[in-house]
Amino acid sequence: MRLVQVTIPTGKRDTVLDILDGEGIDYVVTDESSDREYTAVAYFPLPTNAVEPVLETLREAGLKREAYTVVMKAETVESERFEALTESYAETGPSEERIARQELESRAEELATALPTYVVMTVVSAVIATAGLLLDSPATVVGSMVIAPLIGPAMAAAVGSVVDDGELFRRGIALQLLGVAIAIASAALFAAFVQAANLVPPGLDPLSLSEVAERLSPSVLSLAVALGAGVAGAVSLMTGVSAALVGVMIAVALIPPAATVGIGIAWSDPSLAVGSAVLVAVNVLSINLAALVVLWYGGYRPERLFDHDRARAATLKRVAVLVAAIALLSVFLGGVTYDSYQAAGTEQDIRDGVATELEDPAYSGYELVGVEVETGTERFLFRHPTAVVVTVGAPPGAQRAGLADAVQTRLATEYGVETDVRVLYVEVERSGG
Repeated sequence: MRLVQVTIPTGKRDTVLDILDGEGIDYVVTDESSDREYTAVAYFPLPTNAVEPVLETLREAGLKREAYTVVMKAETVESERFEALTESYAETGPSEERIARQELESRAEELATALPTYVVMTVVSAVIATAGLLLDSPATVVGSMVIAPLIGPAMAAAVGSVVDDGELFRRGIALQLLGVAIAIASAALFAAFVQAANLVPPGLDPLSLSEVAERLSPSVLSLAVALGAGVAGAVSLMTGVSAALVGVMIAVALIPPAATVGIGIAWSDPSLAVGSAVLVAVNVLSINLAALVVLWYGGYRPERLFDHDRARAATLKRVAVLVAAIALLSVFLGGVTYDSYQAAGTEQDIRDGVATELEDPAYSGYELVGVEVETGTERFLFRHPTAVVVTVGAPPGAQRAGLADAVQTRLATEYGVETDVRVLYVEVERSGG
């Protein structure tokens, strides 16, 4: 529920009060003594979903747009008329938790923080994320997301689009682009410093770190994460609930991948940088698309009726651009997803081939200990097996029977896998019992 305070212009007092009486709204009126063009101030409580339609009715009746209007959150209202008003708007109005357009714009502007604070918080979160990735520490990576201020610009751009606020839209887009660029640059500089100062083991391969490797090859499932974050951000904005936790979800989709791009740049690893950059781009686009669609579907429109067509055209155009860009990048994501499926199938074929070869009577007494498939990348991200390391347990003094060549031949002829094979023999002695 909300407490609304409006200043009533000269000559409009009776009109405003008649509207409030007609709506069944409790109000208190005080005289205005500032010697300006307003004669009174009205205070009245409203259900959250009634604020926008009531203010629109007052505007149509002559309440000036530049009039002093304040909407505040109210904790409790004890009134039979208020309960009846709440029930009325629950039946005929929008969702009970939907905030007014005016409040939505204010929240969006508030989330788009001042530039100095935005830059500092983005740099700090990117540096912490980079440290967490290089430490292979999920807890540190999560901590970097908590302080990332990236929810504000995305929501500001979506709100600016649906309510035809060009300045808010442009500010949201500019802050998003700036935030991603700052995050990548900060991560790259910090990763280069860590590498030069030997704060990580010499020769460290970032891909050996699970937190980094999982962001190397983005799949189609990444779309679900980003779209879900965008939907959650828009819903939290529409209902007036805290955006802090939702901000973490949006940061999940942006900060770690951006930090991974920086690590790829610092380690001069094109596959790591490109794969993570695609993930960042897909997530940014998906978050904006989801937020834009949810807010438009939620019924938010410009205040002036003759601006509705322009806002609709601009929103549809932006949705089309976002969908086209996501579809283009999704071809890449689909390729990576298919490659991952193929790689998993190839690895299983290799394991089956090794196990089948060891079933030959020539290797009686041999025991398969393990199979390790080493992979490399081609065309930046797509993987292929480069070597197979087979560990075999054999009795002491057993004769080596050319297992490596036999496995290599079987893999090539039966599974079409061309790769080097190395066999490590481990002597196994068993007790007589």
